[in-house]
Amino acid sequence: MLIKAEQLPGQLERGLKPLYVVCGDSPLLVLEAADAIRAAARQQGYTEREVLTALPGFDWAQLAAATSSMSLFGGLKLVDLRIPNGKPGKDGSAALLDYCQRMGPDNVLLLTLPQLDWKEEKAAWFTGLTQAGIVVKLNSPPLAELPGWIAGRLRRQHQHADEEGLRFMAERVEGNLLAAHQEIQKLGLLYPQGALSLEQIRNAVLNVARYSLDDLREALLAGDLPRLDRTLAGLEQEGESPVLVLWAMTEEIRTLAQAKAGLARGQPQELVFKELRIWGPRQGLVRKALQGLNGRTLKEALSQAARLDRCIKGLEQGNVWEGFLRLGMLLVAQR
Repeated sequence: MLIKAEQLPGQLERGLKPLYVVCGDSPLLVLEAADAIRAAARQQGYTEREVLTALPGFDWAQLAAATSSMSLFGGLKLVDLRIPNGKPGKDGSAALLDYCQRMGPDNVLLLTLPQLDWKEEKAAWFTGLTQAGIVVKLNSPPLAELPGWIAGRLRRQHQHADEEGLRFMAERVEGNLLAAHQEIQKLGLLYPQGALSLEQIRNAVLNVARYSLDDLREALLAGDLPRLDRTLAGLEQEGESPVLVLWAMTEEIRTLAQAKAGLARGQPQELVFKELRIWGPRQGLVRKALQGLNGRTLKEALSQAARLDRCIKGLEQGNVWEGFLRLGMLLVAQR
């Protein structure tokens, strides 16, 4: 059964299940959920814990042995299994499905995974786990929801901030949920319970954002110029290669141009997206971008990208990072 993160505490209070799976793109949230399950197991008498890490070459017979044998002290046991790459392989898949068939009250299996792609989520082994146990998917909140997430964390330590203060924090910790957690804890140590002013937050919070090319591509597709500007500045400050930045922006522009051309030929949008490998949440961003852009603007954007490529190679003069921003502004301005 798939449950939301906020449902996990209530489920644990009603009694442990023999199988829990926690996965997602946020190490902080995955760790917190796994810690909650481990704490509940200790409280409910699962006094022994065995940790297994399925690295390449892992002997999956260890899982069967760990979940079949009695506790050394004759009690209940928690088996803590981690699969860092999220791919159990053929033997691992069979071992996990075998456990689903023979689960008993004496053992609890806690399986920790990273974020899975859509193929892995549809695989027989993951489907079997979802049907047999409790699955909690824990992904970082998108930027638009990050102020609300921060507000919730502040409430836990009996503090609160206004919208401007929450937005300020969200912008400074963008892309780094662990840093956001640390900064929130810092506010709890520095200031008493109650309201936090913007000045207090400014004085305490460091600019700990960790920008990535994925952030850049998302801001470009969303037409979010302030975020695009921040991300480009962050990438430049962190020493990101201009070649990779140009590649990321050009790939999105080329995808939009190809999608626009396909739709102009009368192809169904679903077919166009499939051919261009546009999946998941990215479909919404691309769909919105296509509504606000025309083919002429996209052609001009590709021409600008070609000029930036010549600048990077030293064939033309110009500030490449300023050029990246102008390229983004061209695509945002029309929308």
